[in-house]
Amino acid sequence: MSGRRSLGRDFGWLWAAYGVSTFGTRLAFDALPLIAVVVLHAGATEVALLAASGLAVGALVAVPLGAWVEIRPKRPVMVAADLLRCAALLSIPAVFALGTLGLGQLLVVSVLVAAADITFMAASGAYLKSLVPREDLLVANGRFEATMWTATALGPPLGGVAVGVFGPMTTVLADAAGYLLSALGIRAIGGKEAIGGKERQQCQEDEERRGKERQQTSPATPSGLRMSDLPAGWRHLLTHSTLRPLFLNTILVNALIMAPAPLLAVLMLGELGFTPWQYGLAFAVPCLGGLLGSRLSRRLVARHGGHRVLLTFGTLRACWPVGLAFVGPGTSGLVLVMVVEFGLITCVAIYNPVLATTRLDLTPPDRITRTLSAWTVTSRTTTAAMTALWGLLAALTGTRTAIALAGALLLVTPLLLPRRERTPQHSTTG
Repeated sequence: MSGRRSLGRDFGWLWAAYGVSTFGTRLAFDALPLIAVVVLHAGATEVALLAASGLAVGALVAVPLGAWVEIRPKRPVMVAADLLRCAALLSIPAVFALGTLGLGQLLVVSVLVAAADITFMAASGAYLKSLVPREDLLVANGRFEATMWTATALGPPLGGVAVGVFGPMTTVLADAAGYLLSALGIRAIGGKEAIGGKERQQCQEDEERRGKERQQTSPATPSGLRMSDLPAGWRHLLTHSTLRPLFLNTILVNALIMAPAPLLAVLMLGELGFTPWQYGLAFAVPCLGGLLGSRLSRRLVARHGGHRVLLTFGTLRACWPVGLAFVGPGTSGLVLVMVVEFGLITCVAIYNPVLATTRLDLTPPDRITRTLSAWTVTSRTTTAAMTALWGLLAALTGTRTAIALAGALLLVTPLLLPRRERTPQHSTTG
């Protein structure tokens, strides 16, 4: 069983660091909007602007960092990203204690945390590929997925209790502590980063080739990071016959799942009269599907192959959200949300580790960071834009109609999935 398979001490430290930071983040779920509402008495428009702006600006800030991180050791970058997130979050209770906390401070923190999130995720993906043998990548990604869903199930309810008992700054402090412990865990790994001989040789050959091309086209340009390096991640994703449809499908699916989420909260907590604890329960219990799916993922790949699993569960995950348009009041409505979310989360938890493993497997070592940065930046900016768009759509058509439209559009997204399995391609375009 994958849960009993040892991936070594170094992976254990990386997994522990991921676990503690993820739990801290889930414990502080929606902490900044909560502080904006409870402490600063911000309105809906200001809260929406805070969420969308922080996400979008943070993603743009992270774009050049992807190329810069590509040529740096990944572990120090991960430690620095953790410490930056810790310091940014600690500034909130510090400024609050001085009585000068404002929306501007929350926006700056939101931007810094978003940029550090993207940078950390890109660096950690590249580091994972160098740390774990190729045949164990699916096991490792499955463990990360299970950890994420466990934290998602436990964190928000516990965070809600903590806020109620100790105040809104409590979960921010817990989130900052999680990042600090993560930095210490990654620092404890020790040793030097290394990749296999063939991959190292490929990296060196690619770098020498690009160096010669740059000397021919711009001999006076100094060595190091160049603006022409920045789009390499997008170029790799959009020119790869397997990654391109997976990229486009995942970006659209994630955006259509997340965009109506605030509308569902308005519908359930407002019109349908659910209490906050019922709302939290409706989304906490289905996270058990995440644990189930992450456990099944490797077994399904072993039996049916990665491509079939991606196609099957990539299709199934798009079929559930349309059911949320039919939620009603009372116990039956609560059960409907739980069933829909359980089905969705189970399919997502099977799909995501296979997707993450395929993405690493089909990306050359010298392009992983930029590719993961491009993927995450595109995902977050698209989700931010779609969330704003769906807010306007709800104002024009009604909340339930907007939720139904997102679910209906999701039903056609499987058409973007790759229909045939292709031979892995490692693009050499710089």
